[in-house]
Amino acid sequence: MKIELIPKYALHLKTGYLMMTVTSELKRKGTVSANLKSRLGMITSLFVLFLFMIGVPVLMSQDVVPSEAGVDVSNAVPDGSNGLTDVVEGEPSVQEVLPEIMIPPPEQLVVIDVPNDSGGAISMTWSYPKAAPKPDKFVIERKEKGSTEFEQLGRVSPLTNDYTDNNCTDGTEYIYRVGTQLGDQVVFSGPSQPVSSTDHWFNWARFNVFIGSIVICSLILLFIQMARSGRELYIRRIAGLSAVEEAIGRATEMGKPILFVPGIGYIEDVATIAALNLLGEITKRIVNYNVRLICPNFDPIVFTVAREIVKETYTAEGRPDYYNPNSVFFVVNNQFAYAAAVDGIMLREKPATNFFMGYFSAESLILAETGAMTGAIQIAGTDCISQLPFFITACDYTLIGEELYASSAYLSKNALLLGTLKGQDYSKLVIIVAIIAFSILNLIWPDLGIMKFFKTGGSV
Repeated sequence: MKIELIPKYALHLKTGYLMMTVTSELKRKGTVSANLKSRLGMITSLFVLFLFMIGVPVLMSQDVVPSEAGVDVSNAVPDGSNGLTDVVEGEPSVQEVLPEIMIPPPEQLVVIDVPNDSGGAISMTWSYPKAAPKPDKFVIERKEKGSTEFEQLGRVSPLTNDYTDNNCTDGTEYIYRVGTQLGDQVVFSGPSQPVSSTDHWFNWARFNVFIGSIVICSLILLFIQMARSGRELYIRRIAGLSAVEEAIGRATEMGKPILFVPGIGYIEDVATIAALNLLGEITKRIVNYNVRLICPNFDPIVFTVAREIVKETYTAEGRPDYYNPNSVFFVVNNQFAYAAAVDGIMLREKPATNFFMGYFSAESLILAETGAMTGAIQIAGTDCISQLPFFITACDYTLIGEELYASSAYLSKNALLLGTLKGQDYSKLVIIVAIIAFSILNLIWPDLGIMKFFKTGGSV
């Protein structure tokens, strides 16, 4: 009968046996007190019991059982000092007989040209067996067709299974392979088929955007044609724009000027463009009344455009002699210096009506409060959400967001502007109805993948 044990636990057993021997010897010779004797005995017993509780595998068997580490200890002999067994000298250690961990290469390597892109990119995917050891990295290599040497493109995390090579030349065929790296060991998959990148003319992943653009453009063109045919298009009443005539009439009766502030935006800002369109419509209404216009500007380019708009409006209305070149002028390209200058104009000139149209920032409340102190009618409009509360508080009328964009169409009644405005409104209605309808269908039949219609992702 042989005793089989895992070698790494032999030292623990020897230690326990040695403690028991030392304790017994001390008791026999009487070198310790009775109290200490009992404590040493208890500690020794608990220690030996702990060793056996953690699962020291001492197996009594007629046959030789290989250890967990794969070491054959069938030649172990009893130790005369403690009755336990040790591994015979000359046997290989556990570290020496550990086998090298074998890792498999990636499988199912698929390499394709990236679809719906502008060229110069090739993508690849692969799989890795779930039961295989986890690698450190995946290594991606590439070579041109006809070349013998692969070049490394990079390493990716073992948690990913795809890679895109964005450094390709259109028309050149490339061969790829992917390797599994664990330590210094790298195992590569077989080479892929030659693949080349190409430039695609149309991005089919955004076909829904194309359909939406066709619908919106068709609606706009339809309403423009309806407006030109003389059909009246309904636009809801906007209180701030309806008060423009009243404000101009008040300035005429009082013999005071009208102040128009186009904001601190630049010419590329949508709010600034809408403000300049509104400036032209207001100028048309003050020409025949010969009301003086004051238009201070923050940006020199906006100043140039505003001056030309006012000048052309006076000419188009047949009153070029009424035009005053000094009515539109540049002040300063600094936010609070500009606000201080406009405040000074309001306190000196005491205009009957103040228009604050365009993009505004922290100076909005400074301007609106000063204007309110002068007793003028104030009409403001901006698409800057953070400044709307100040204008609503300090002004008589406020155009909110898209009301500013619609102001020129509302005042001019131009067929092109009215048709565009109505077409955009109905386009929003179509989009809202489509979202609601598709959401309901997706709840009823989720497997149809209806919501993919609204996905606008894809290569470019």
